Amino acid sequence: MQGFGVHTSMWTMNWDREGAERAIRAASHYKMDFIEIALLNAPAVDAEHSRKLLEANNLRAVCSLGLPEEAWASVHPDAAIEHLTVAIKKTAEIGAEALSGVIYGGIGERTGVPPTEKEYDNIARVLQAAAKVAKEHGIELGVEAVNRYENHLINTASQAVDMIERVGAENVFVHLDTYHMNIEEKGAANGIIEAGEHLKYIHLSESDRGTPGYGNCPWNEIYAALAAINFKGGLAMESFINMPPEIAYGLAVWRPVAKDEEEVMGNGLPFLRHKAEQYGLL
Repeated sequence: MQGFGVHTSMWTMNWDREGAERAIRAASHYKMDFIEIALLNAPAVDAEHSRKLLEANNLRAVCSLGLPEEAWASVHPDAAIEHLTVAIKKTAEIGAEALSGVIYGGIGERTGVPPTEKEYDNIARVLQAAAKVAKEHGIELGVEAVNRYENHLINTASQAVDMIERVGAENVFVHLDTYHMNIEEKGAANGIIEAGEHLKYIHLSESDRGTPGYGNCPWNEIYAALAAINFKGGLAMESFINMPPEIAYGLAVWRPVAKDEEEVMGNGLPFLRHKAEQYGLL
């Protein structure tokens, strides 16, 4: 998962043949090392088509998802295992290297009270089962810490590390996101240092989910901390431009976060790449 990538939400959230062709063509144009595919409907994805497109454009891939309500791991562990098994197999068929994201729950999952041990027990059981399936298919699993408004279960790097150590599988890693960290961590560097060797993937997303470098994320602090832990994982640019209403609702995006693709890719991408080179991450 090394190198610089981009979440395919820049061009599509619907990974059908048309969406795949548009996103892969654009990512190749911007000379990305990999793309992150939003695997929102795994059974419907034409894996062979995606795999051939990736190979033809010399692009690697990571898949990501959040669980649907009927498969939230905290309350429906068996359904979660089934959902993740299908997604893991599709990830492997596509030729992607990992399945990451909110693989333990849903975007918008909140009970109104603090997490319970039973919820964490269920999540650990789900991830242990999913890790076994993933290992059989050569896939790694990423646990993304997200902010308290999107999920009440894993909000910080420390919580993600706790869950990974509880699961105890070598193919499960921490996935951080600078947008969420800007809300939840007591300093972005602290979260990155806390994740340490477990951190293999990070979303580079501005404080308003818009164009990187135009918000208040402490980018020098972020990159310096990544360099300090000798980070060798995936640097994935994530800005939401094209989202269906149900995804926008879950992420509470009620207005445009950037003018268009050109603003984000033309300004934000060079900014992030320059920082990565400045701190020796590329």
